[in-house]
Amino acid sequence: MVGVTNRQLRLQLPRLATETGRTDMKSEEIWKYIHAERVEMAQTWATLTPEQWTTSSWCEGWSVQVVAGHVLAAAEQTPANFFKEMAQAGFRFDVFAQRAARRLASIGPSELVRRLSIRTTTTNHPPAPVMAMLGEIVVHGEDIRRPLGLTHQSPEAALIAVANSWKNSNLLIGGKRRITRLRLRATDMHWVHGDGPEVAGPMISLVLAMTGRRGALSDLSGDGVQILSNRP
Repeated sequence: MVGVTNRQLRLQLPRLATETGRTDMKSEEIWKYIHAERVEMAQTWATLTPEQWTTSSWCEGWSVQVVAGHVLAAAEQTPANFFKEMAQAGFRFDVFAQRAARRLASIGPSELVRRLSIRTTTTNHPPAPVMAMLGEIVVHGEDIRRPLGLTHQSPEAALIAVANSWKNSNLLIGGKRRITRLRLRATDMHWVHGDGPEVAGPMISLVLAMTGRRGALSDLSGDGVQILSNRP
């Protein structure tokens, strides 16, 4: 998951499906986009050099390889295993996520590629909406690609669905709180949300800004960018 507080996770889970899952997109279509993103992510991983694997990602404190471990952990997760590992971590989400990401990162690049490639048709997931899984692979894909100078274009429908699922929810990523009283406008597709000082730019950069990725702010323009940059 992109981010969540520790103790609150158990209280949030029953609400996730109603808040972060708000979208007109059917589950089967969401999985189509998730699988396509995983295919391209695995292909990207297969091209990385040893130096690139050790590069710092956009996830603070994590290398590209550790983020890859986190991506694989989400792709292989099941509800039963999720709660087992959470219990082992004392229901501390940060501990849970760190352990899983670093454990799987340790299997090495070739095995990471192989195992993610297996997950390009499966539909298992942790106890969260399928839409959260799409947001997961889209954002963490950028966490890996951006610091490496690599580009990727997720489908317009996928990006809009992710943005629409996060714009009115504070669960997991705090998107609603971060963008409140701002007008977000995509410059590469038809999408506008909110009222207030404008924040304009590519849709993917708006999505990343919703999650607090400060590196995406340089892609954005408007009177609201400074306001957004001051919000944690």
